[in-house]
Amino acid sequence: MADRDSPVDSLEELDDSLDSGSDYEASIKPTKRKKGALPGFKPPKRPKRKTALRVSSSPSPPDPSLQRQQSRGTSRQPSARPVGRLNEGVLGITAEDLYDAVCSGKSAIVTLVDEWLDSYKQSREEGLLVLINFIVRACGCRGVVTREMFDNMQNAEIISTLTKEFNEDSVSYPLSNPGQQMRRFKAALCEFAIVLVHSCRNSIVYDEFLFPSLLSMLTGLSDSQVRAFRHTSTLLAMKLMTGLVEVAMVVSVQLQTTQRRYNMENTKKANDRAPGRLEELQASISELQENKEEVSSMMNATFRGVFVHRYRDRLPEIRVACIEELGVWLKTDPEDFLNDGYLKYLGWTLHDKQSPVRLQCVRALQALYQEEEFIGRLELFTSRFKERMLSMVLDKDSDVAVEAVNLLLMIQQRTEECLVEEECGQIYPLVYSSHRGLASAAGCFLYNKLKSIISSENQEKERSDNEAFLQILISFYIQSEFHEHGTYLVDSLWSTAGSELRDWETMTTLLCQDSGLMYEEEGALIELMMCAMRQAAQATPPVGRIQGKKLLSMKDKKIQEQDRRRITTHFIPLLPQLLTKYSADASKVSLLLKAPLYFNLEMYSSSPMLEKNLDQLLSQICGIVEKHTEATVLEVCALLASTLFSDYYAFSSRAHRAFSQLLDKLVECFASCLSDLLQGTDDDVVYSAAIALKRIAALSSAKDMTGWKLFDSCLELLKSRIESQELDKELMVSALKCSAFHLIWARVNAVTSTPSEAELKRLKKEVRLFCRVCQDCLSVRTAEIREQAFELLCDLLLLYSKKAASELPALVHLPSDSLRSEIALFLLDFIFCDSEDAELNGEGEEVRLTLLQRKRNQLAGYCKLVIYGVLDLTAATDVFKHYHKYYKDFGDIIKETLSKSKLINPVQSAKTVCLSLQQLFSEMLMEEHSRRNLGGIRELAKRLAMSFGVDLHRIRKPLVALHMDGIRFAFRSPQDEGEQHPHVAFLEILSEFSFKLLQQDRAQLAAFLKSECPNAALSWPAVKMYQRSLAAGRTIPRASEQAEEDRASSLDTPVPKRRRTRAQASPTSTVRGSWLDSSSIRSGLHSPALTSTAQRQPAKQLTPRKARAEESNISSSVIEPDSEDDFSSVSHFRKVKPMNRRHLSSSQPSSAVDQHDLNSQLTLLSLIEDEEEEIVEDEEEERVEFEDEGEPEIEGYESDLDHESEYTLPSTRHTSVSVIDELFD
Repeated sequence: MADRDSPVDSLEELDDSLDSGSDYEASIKPTKRKKGALPGFKPPKRPKRKTALRVSSSPSPPDPSLQRQQSRGTSRQPSARPVGRLNEGVLGITAEDLYDAVCSGKSAIVTLVDEWLDSYKQSREEGLLVLINFIVRACGCRGVVTREMFDNMQNAEIISTLTKEFNEDSVSYPLSNPGQQMRRFKAALCEFAIVLVHSCRNSIVYDEFLFPSLLSMLTGLSDSQVRAFRHTSTLLAMKLMTGLVEVAMVVSVQLQTTQRRYNMENTKKANDRAPGRLEELQASISELQENKEEVSSMMNATFRGVFVHRYRDRLPEIRVACIEELGVWLKTDPEDFLNDGYLKYLGWTLHDKQSPVRLQCVRALQALYQEEEFIGRLELFTSRFKERMLSMVLDKDSDVAVEAVNLLLMIQQRTEECLVEEECGQIYPLVYSSHRGLASAAGCFLYNKLKSIISSENQEKERSDNEAFLQILISFYIQSEFHEHGTYLVDSLWSTAGSELRDWETMTTLLCQDSGLMYEEEGALIELMMCAMRQAAQATPPVGRIQGKKLLSMKDKKIQEQDRRRITTHFIPLLPQLLTKYSADASKVSLLLKAPLYFNLEMYSSSPMLEKNLDQLLSQICGIVEKHTEATVLEVCALLASTLFSDYYAFSSRAHRAFSQLLDKLVECFASCLSDLLQGTDDDVVYSAAIALKRIAALSSAKDMTGWKLFDSCLELLKSRIESQELDKELMVSALKCSAFHLIWARVNAVTSTPSEAELKRLKKEVRLFCRVCQDCLSVRTAEIREQAFELLCDLLLLYSKKAASELPALVHLPSDSLRSEIALFLLDFIFCDSEDAELNGEGEEVRLTLLQRKRNQLAGYCKLVIYGVLDLTAATDVFKHYHKYYKDFGDIIKETLSKSKLINPVQSAKTVCLSLQQLFSEMLMEEHSRRNLGGIRELAKRLAMSFGVDLHRIRKPLVALHMDGIRFAFRSPQDEGEQHPHVAFLEILSEFSFKLLQQDRAQLAAFLKSECPNAALSWPAVKMYQRSLAAGRTIPRASEQAEEDRASSLDTPVPKRRRTRAQASPTSTVRGSWLDSSSIRSGLHSPALTSTAQRQPAKQLTPRKARAEESNISSSVIEPDSEDDFSSVSHFRKVKPMNRRHLSSSQPSSAVDQHDLNSQLTLLSLIEDEEEEIVEDEEEERVEFEDEGEPEIEGYESDLDHESEYTLPSTRHTSVSVIDELFD
């Protein structure tokens, strides 16, 4: 049970061979072979053992030596052949020719393979050497395998010699180069491997020389520590295996056909048989069986020798190549591969920590689940790994999550009741995800699920499919409880359910029926209908799902115009009816009033009948304004009125006339109540005036109200109410809005027309009077009045500032000193305060978010005044000094303000930052919390210092000015005769900005410090600390420089997060370590990136022999620093400090290095470990069933699946465009 519950089985189980009954299990009796012998495939230069290559389907454990020994060897003979073309002039094509043709990607691969085959037929050994050297060249190695090496050395010895000659300056190799060139090379290389097998499928593949020798060499290279060898050889081996699988399929079909012919011939009578026909068929059967066994043997050895080890390689690209080809084998040859013994590898890699591997695994499974005949064989796999596939819909990588949803959709479609409703419920909420691809995939899943429910229900009830779909979609939307996100649901379903969501006739029919839908269902249907209209008319995704600027194609534009025309034609006559029915419901009517925004409004002028519909619509809108007082309804009416007022439309005069009549009624109602309001307090009169003013204020945003001259009346009302302290919230807020809109429209008219000087003076006087009233309102207790006054004040001061009113200097209005103080006090008392937040602890999250959004708007308004010059930059100190404490709520706004202030005046901005710290420090001294609050000020200083950027030359002057101001403040003489220099501790805060100073500025500031600081104060701790911060960057210790260079060199290789532990070094390792630090290892010799891929046992006490062998392996990281992290999984080794490449090249000349030391160094690149034979044999002792096997662990690389991300709900309140962007751009 422990094994069954464990997510990751032991390493012995990872190398476990396939389940019994596989067609590719070796029938060889497991015996321990000699180290030098090569099992499996043997080139002709050694005695053939053909019978040893035969395999059968009988279950037997594999030979342990099959998996590792092909890459072993101890000889270290260097190559005597220089780099160049091999056997040029003897063969028609060389390795360089093959490599150049594959690299170019322009040559026909079939012709290239045919040319090589011609050379191979002339001389098999020379042809094979050309192919081997082509592979070596494709790995990026300039070494050459000579005929002498091929005849006298084992594969492991050849690979060891090539490793020594892999002395490129760069660790890159063809398959690692980024860009189009790598993709072209990889495609050509893979095609070469497939075409090679295809061209040899009839005869050469069975000659027991080419493919056995080639696969043996690739198996050895795939076990190399050199990443280039391992990656390239694994890719080629997997592609050759794919070709062999196709050959095996062809041979199996031929064998079945021949066997059927033999059986038919055998049933005939002796007289009816053709002479020798049976013998001929029997010979063909024997030959095909022999061919099948030969191909099966090569596939078996390749799978066990390469795939079983490389599917859990450190390099994600290698694991991706293995999983990709495994998916091809499973689909191509399901009879032999589509079983639990091979499917388990896909299940294990679903847990891979790298997203490309998981993505390839999911795509491989999609190809399998597409075939209905495979579903039965996948039943056990589905039940075993269904939970993992469901969890992958929340994968951190969005591409993996999208493909996981598509995979589950295939499973849902092709299996009956495989996913229960609870499991489907994990996918449904993804339709509200902010990632559009994931949301669309989830929408497709939801659509298919709803359709399946509809098909079952329609058998019992007779109704249209679209009506049933809309009703069940409404139920889903209500039950999902993600209201205000209907736009995102519609966008998710648009690609699959577009026809149903465009069925306007069915939607309006359901709404017009008296007993069709419940009250809540009607509201949901209206919301979804409006969202669908927006999607069809605008053809753009909602906020948060827009990925860059995507221009609509001509086809999309044509569809958009057609949809807009259909919407207009259908809803123009029906909209007045719907407004009449739902006119009393504020939520529904506010949604329906958005419909004309998606119309082709020009159609109203196309015929007299439609003009009558326009008059009905205007009448309905005016009636709704007179009936409702809700802010949402009035805002939508104002927005629609603003659209209808546009001079672009011929009917705009009709709209102006209709709303002017409405405003006349409202103004008359307010005027009749004004005298009573000024004389006394009658609740009915106050209510009537407040309602009238509220409606007027809402419509003032769409229509110029200066002609009604309401400013004087509203201002008089505000003054009287403030004096009498009778503050009615609705009345005061509406009066403030009406007055502000009057001044805004007057400012617009002054620019568009030519006003007289008297009119300009009167307008400026009105602005000054309104600012005084707003200033008085900033101190009232009613929050709504206070906040409305502050927001309107910020907007008007900006509108009448020097920059905004540059065309009309007479209208420039600057705030008085008292007004500046009141604005600053409002900022400190009501924005940067925690009292209101503490009071709202018992309220809901929505209330707190609303309050925060309101505060953010107010802070943004204040920052606008600073940036646009209405307030001095020094006024920003009230904002900057709260940067650290309120970073979570207002950090983005304050950061943007800092950035804009640096563009206005960098030096003054830096001085303002220093001033904000000085103010906090002075406040701390006044409160007598000298040391307790100093840490908080230092944290603020650190955050402010990071805002200066990384261009030290550009920020040089501002930083020097900041330091000088800070030094002067630290040694400022006290006003009273108390403590001498009480501000000297400010230097501790100032030291947080020293790390961005240039060297020459450090010396200048050090001299300035001595000139300002008394001699007695030089020994004070704060002064010493500041002096150390100035001297910190003058000299960099050599050890620090070495650490910086080592850290820079490690960027080429992913750094594992696993902590490395150190074991106690044995005497042998101590001696080896001292030798590693000798000058001989720092010669100019360059080596490739080396990677240890062996999965080792937990650390245990090492014998001296094993310590020497393993220390030899790990020490290769000294030669190549870029791959030092790849050895991190060997936790029981002493960590060897890597050397940087630039130090290797700048050491003593290589000619001065002792040859003995060089050879000793090269022996460190050992590709064999003696204890691996014991590990492999131990792993073969235990076999487990598929259901109980755990997933293998791939150690030593970073994980991007540590925290799977949940889906993100887009917000309709806080859009992706920040407030500060809208305000400052």
